[in-house]
Amino acid sequence: MEHWNEAKIKDFAEVKGGKRLPKGKQLIKEPNGHPYIRIRDLGKTKYLQLNSEYEYVDDETQQSIARYIVNKGDILISVVGTIGLIGIVGETLDKANQTENCDKIINIKNVLPEYLYYYLISSFGQDEIRKGTVGAVQPKLPLKNVQDITIFYPSIEEQERIVNILSSVDEKIEMNNAINNNLEQQAKALFKKWFIDNPENVDWSAGTFRELIQSTLNGDWGKETPTGNNNEKVYCIRGADIPEVKAGNKGKMPTRYILPKNLANKKLEAGDIVVEISGGSPTQSTGRCTAITQPLLDRYDSSMVCTNFCKAIKPKNGYSLFVYYYWQYLYEKGVFFSYENGTTGIKNLDFTGFIETESIIVPPFDKVQVFDDYCKSIFSKIFANGKQSEQLASLRDALLPKLMSGELDVSGIDL
Repeated sequence: MEHWNEAKIKDFAEVKGGKRLPKGKQLIKEPNGHPYIRIRDLGKTKYLQLNSEYEYVDDETQQSIARYIVNKGDILISVVGTIGLIGIVGETLDKANQTENCDKIINIKNVLPEYLYYYLISSFGQDEIRKGTVGAVQPKLPLKNVQDITIFYPSIEEQERIVNILSSVDEKIEMNNAINNNLEQQAKALFKKWFIDNPENVDWSAGTFRELIQSTLNGDWGKETPTGNNNEKVYCIRGADIPEVKAGNKGKMPTRYILPKNLANKKLEAGDIVVEISGGSPTQSTGRCTAITQPLLDRYDSSMVCTNFCKAIKPKNGYSLFVYYYWQYLYEKGVFFSYENGTTGIKNLDFTGFIETESIIVPPFDKVQVFDDYCKSIFSKIFANGKQSEQLASLRDALLPKLMSGELDVSGIDL
């Protein structure tokens, strides 16, 4: 690194804060508004791109916070709570708004935005971020401390080589993500074609989810460490893990310790469906779900349960993925807002009321079985891609410190 440059971010870029929503204003779900980037959107992929998880502000709110829009190529960093999540604003989020819990790094000179991104997510950048973080109860990274983050960088030519090496890995991960999303959309479209729009369904019987469910399992949060009889190690899937698991990823489920008898009663198996029954927001209802598959279970070295903010469904044999996609279909239609209680704080799903009263169409079992078999092949592909992406991410993370320290000489590499 003797020929590299050393500088603080303020020496080659500007750092600007975000803006809290005006009092009385709330985010909306309508995609004809203006996207609002939050901490939860950072740290998943290099480029932040618009997807169905984003929420929006209306035109009036946009006008009042217009000074705080972001542009394509800006770098966002989370500065409150979960500190140090990084993302580059992608083309589909050009002119979006940023939360006050993120700072944006703009007008970057002499350093490629992609190089700065990789440096900030590396161990060197994260160490700098930790050094600048203050507060024990609610950690914060003051704007001044973002400006004072020190980075080392080589010539633009070497930066380009480093970025090309790391981007080649990330691009394969992003390709896998796109393939998985396409596979998921195919399964949803097939479900709708076969079971919702099919003119034959007028001859099928009406029923409820209760008729298709063998049993339900409550969640368990257990203990953080082995304590007394809480000595069975498990991984605990939370509502926050649902989007990752649906995308074919392993997720970041915490390790917990529960009672042996609870493990026997609450252990998740392939074919189960985990439903989030507490949480949500004004624009996001409770009721999000994900299917538990054998490829997911195989990627963990201990059994899995769900948190007590979730509940697991054990459908009758052959109905698992039919129930899963029917549940998702109703969720995306906004049906679950009608089954929530609790007007302040955390919302709760009237789970029993939903499965016992929401009317659904029950097709012949042979048609359900064909759909279930087809979707199993879809899930196998999704999780195979997810596993490959996990391995690629590990490779990238191993390369990062070597490239960002100059340990690997890339001066002769031309990609």
